[in-house]
Amino acid sequence: MTSDAPREPLDAQLLRDLLRAPVGVLHRVDVRAEVTSTNTVLVAEAREAPHAWPPPSLLVADHQTAGRGRLDRAWQTPPHTALTASLLVAPGTPRQTWGWLPLLAGLAAARTLRSMTALDVRTKWPNDLLVPAPDGSDLLGWGPWRKVGGILAEVVDDERVVVGLGVNVDQVADELPVASASSLAAHGASQRREMLVAGMETSFVEVLELWREHAGDAVAAGLAEEVTAVCVTVGTDVRVTAAGGRELRGTAVGLDDDGALLVRTTAGEVERIVSGDVQHLRVIGAE
Repeated sequence: MTSDAPREPLDAQLLRDLLRAPVGVLHRVDVRAEVTSTNTVLVAEAREAPHAWPPPSLLVADHQTAGRGRLDRAWQTPPHTALTASLLVAPGTPRQTWGWLPLLAGLAAARTLRSMTALDVRTKWPNDLLVPAPDGSDLLGWGPWRKVGGILAEVVDDERVVVGLGVNVDQVADELPVASASSLAAHGASQRREMLVAGMETSFVEVLELWREHAGDAVAAGLAEEVTAVCVTVGTDVRVTAAGGRELRGTAVGLDDDGALLVRTTAGEVERIVSGDVQHLRVIGAE
């Protein structure tokens, strides 16, 4: 299936109006027609001109020409079809708590998408947004889920972090790059991108405020429980490729207090995964 219908560019004024209502908390909203990557641009500009980007500030692009995911993976979409935005924040919490930022952003995005689309949006640790496969099929590495979006957090300096969000909105089947990808349109749940950006920004700011009130302790804030509940990785058999290429297999049994993934290996030991590439397996040992 392909789409010949014209796609509408972002309405910058509508987006700014939505972000100001009812009470805007952003210091700057910059909407651009095209960038290489919102994260790349915002990290660079925030470092070069910190006074021009007081946190929280938001950069939104109608189109990215060189979008990035974790591990420098490419993320490309046709013009006017995806939500691409990056938020500059000052966590104001101990550095060791910042690993929660992509997980909290995922929770906020899942909350928003669930309320706006009625889809059962979940997360895959540490940074993917998932929806059920339209045909219910199982795919090695993803199970019955398909990726509809992703999150990328990058440290700017000792006080600031950029949290980027990308969501496939209007792509039809032939425009999706891989079998594991999906879009809101593929589920009949497309929404105006301006509404999605505003909803997710509001939700993320609310989550961050609660997290900060507890000095970055997501457990005490009750957020760790919510993150775990929405994360389909927890309770799933997984294969993890950790830093340095080390591979382990086991069952993801939960999240540690700092957001690290806890995996009970086939040897019976529980290992902490701070960073790694996770595949969901139907059966341990499946290839």
